[in-house]
Amino acid sequence: MAGKCFLPKIFHGWRIAGAASSLQFMQSALLTQSFGAYVALLAEERGWSKTSLAGAAAMQSLEAAILGPLLGWVMDRFGPQAMIRWGIVAFALGFVALSQIESISGFYVSALILAVGASLCGYFPLTVAIIHWFERHRARALSVLSLGLALGGLAVPLVAWSMHSFGWRTTAMASAVVALLVGIPLASVIRGRPEDMGLTVDGGPPSQPMTAQDAAHGGSTGVEFTARQALRTQAFWLLGLGHGVALLVVTAVNVHAITHMKEGLGYTVGEAAWFILLMTVGQVFGVLSGAWMGDKYDKRRVAAACMLMHGSGLLLLTYATHSAELVAFALLHGIAWGLRGPFMQALRADYFGRNAIGMILGLSAVIIALGQVAGPLVAGFFADLTGNYRLGFTVLALMACAGSVLFLMAKPPRLPTTD
Repeated sequence: MAGKCFLPKIFHGWRIAGAASSLQFMQSALLTQSFGAYVALLAEERGWSKTSLAGAAAMQSLEAAILGPLLGWVMDRFGPQAMIRWGIVAFALGFVALSQIESISGFYVSALILAVGASLCGYFPLTVAIIHWFERHRARALSVLSLGLALGGLAVPLVAWSMHSFGWRTTAMASAVVALLVGIPLASVIRGRPEDMGLTVDGGPPSQPMTAQDAAHGGSTGVEFTARQALRTQAFWLLGLGHGVALLVVTAVNVHAITHMKEGLGYTVGEAAWFILLMTVGQVFGVLSGAWMGDKYDKRRVAAACMLMHGSGLLLLTYATHSAELVAFALLHGIAWGLRGPFMQALRADYFGRNAIGMILGLSAVIIALGQVAGPLVAGFFADLTGNYRLGFTVLALMACAGSVLFLMAKPPRLPTTD
């Protein structure tokens, strides 16, 4: 028996979740949660309007909506690994282009390249990969993925410091190098389905079918919807609209929060970045809470509560007169984002199964993009019109609070008798 190793072998699904989380950390740190810092500095240095800068963020969301169904079809048939590798290359090229811009049109071109790269190697393909590897622990695995997105915010002060010390151009070029050196090795870990490696879902024997009531709390009904069947259900549209309304707030905060704190509340970019860091702490707490409760409690009700937290947090940011209110905003919004985020895709997988989940998520992206596009544009438009973010942020906050009803209405669907 000497020389034999008795350490338990780690299920490859958890390796995928870890690699996917690391890729999300990289993307979040370099772009998603740092984009607002680029917007603030470019607005000051170049004098470009907030609406035009927000338009680049909206364009990224629109691109994701256009590519979503196609990416879903590719994922369902060919798997994720090659697509993720090409996405990392495009992501790096986008930062190279950003470091060289001299005009608003150049900014838009770099944003488009970054958007394509982010779509190919980001949350959507990583989510589909994880869904194929997990069922009973799906919410927990997706929370691990979202943990990387949340932890990326911890790097925002570092990115802001780099911009202040070396300039935003050098920071963008360095981001391209980091993306290639870190991203390519991580992509090699991602695999399409456990069956391709002689494994089973969750690393054990096939799961037994569960009831529709179990599905609402984190399991699977064992029923597989086609994309066409999913489109016929009320749940598909309610989940999509609820998710889109949530992203009204998330994308508006990512693009405009630092500028609002700088211009409207009198903080420096560096000081504002610390509140984004605190938001990340809340997001991490929310993700960890979701990993614990995601497979135990009704995801719909949790998501509805998170919508109220999103709206309340944005109102605190909008009308803050003291740093304590910004702390409350950061924690409320961060916890809601971290807790709700993984539940969005877990709910869809619970309701519609795994076989066509790539296409279903891709089609959902078209609806979700309405919120992603509208959030930054609405906030930027009203800021240019009125001179501050109060009206735009207030409208978005109230819409988020009202959106909680959409999740309460999104009950598990029944499989249609005919396709």
